Amino acid sequence: MFQLIFTQQFKRKEIQFLKRHPELRQPYAKTLRLLEANPAHPSLRLHPLRGKHEGLHSVSINLSYRITLELLIQDQQIIPVNVGDHDAVY
Repeated sequence: MFQLIFTQQFKRKEIQFLKRHPELRQPYAKTLRLLEANPAHPSLRLHPLRGKHEGLHSVSINLSYRITLELLIQDQQIIPVNVGDHDAVY
């Protein structure tokens, strides 16, 4: 089991995201549960980012919305960085 560590900055982004997209509250929560249980779960579509976001990873909430992450596998910790649509997180 992995531990999600939420920064204050991410919590503010999360609140804004869910306020703008209340219909995504349930899929978002499911994504976080899957991430804690198994970051490699196929439905998350976990992949590393390149370019200016090198060192971060991305998982999908659905086809349009993503969460970018710092993935610290050695410590079993996952730190969400950003949440939003493709343009907002990349």
